[in-house]
Amino acid sequence: MQAKYEMVEEGVKDKILSGEYAIGAKLPTESELMARYDVSRYTVRRAIGDLENEHLVYRIQGGGMYVNDWQSVKAKEKTNNRMIGIVATHISDYIFPSIISGADQIISDNGYTTLLANTHNDPQRERRSLITMLDSNVAGLIIEPTQSTIATPNRDLYDKIKELQLPTVFINATYDAVPGISVTTDDEGALVRLTNYLIDQGHERILGVFQVDDAQGVSRMNGFVKAYQQHPTIALKSNVVMYQSRDAIKDVLAQIEEHLKADNRPTAVICYNDQLAIQVMDLIKSLNLTIPGDVSITGFDDYSLSRYMDPPLTTMAHEKERMGHDSARLLMTMIGKNPVESIQYEPELITRKSVAKND
Repeated sequence: MQAKYEMVEEGVKDKILSGEYAIGAKLPTESELMARYDVSRYTVRRAIGDLENEHLVYRIQGGGMYVNDWQSVKAKEKTNNRMIGIVATHISDYIFPSIISGADQIISDNGYTTLLANTHNDPQRERRSLITMLDSNVAGLIIEPTQSTIATPNRDLYDKIKELQLPTVFINATYDAVPGISVTTDDEGALVRLTNYLIDQGHERILGVFQVDDAQGVSRMNGFVKAYQQHPTIALKSNVVMYQSRDAIKDVLAQIEEHLKADNRPTAVICYNDQLAIQVMDLIKSLNLTIPGDVSITGFDDYSLSRYMDPPLTTMAHEKERMGHDSARLLMTMIGKNPVESIQYEPELITRKSVAKND
């Protein structure tokens, strides 16, 4: 459980790092902080004392408390900093361990250490992670945006990162309102090719299932629609299920089940990623349908388990370890104050046995 002084310290620090309390601004009085956080004077003084030690706050005897020029202090400290921050939506499962491993190879080879943060695709968790990174005075950042199709509520922190000229590389996606160097995949182009592959196999009724609160999902959905636009005579036979990361998976699967039980059920399903595709494969089998005899299925990312499924899953490759490697390499170049350009991969189609011709 968080101590009361830590609650006060975190609250004031958040406002300082976000710019709500500007450098040189006078802070609320002890009495005002006591009332705001419902704590004792001792608690406020302990919290402010910690912030003084971190050079975020200074006092003037009889004149109150003020925001220190913490940016200049951090800039001076940064020359000796050997830590790189990685902020990912999920760090413990699926494709992210490979991305992080690839990045860490380059980071460690250059004499830096890695500080990891996990947002769980939650903007508030992202905010806390970014504040932690700024407070830790990292030398650079590798960031996977959280809910990248939604206007980020953390724009103020990204503006602060830009103001500090902190080298930053985005992976997998970017925020429209936050320009920067990135390492991404051509998700739209990949889905055009994957959808056309299924159409070439004779599938006209294809169901696309896409997560639409991140840029990858929207781009993949756009690629699915674009492919059907190239085949106008069958375009109306396609269907799309859209969901967000906060939606319960059982609700997403229920929508897919409705389509699979329909008289004109799809003969193929394209899933946002392999993780979802594996769950949809279980759903298809539970309905006494066969894969690929009754329903073909594809995923995206070439998850390590996808080749061991029954049947092995057709998918699009994701340059997991290479993405980590390239993002860290770009970041090291930026730290060295040399020019860099964003990277975008063209994924490979990996055909396995989860797709059959539809005669």
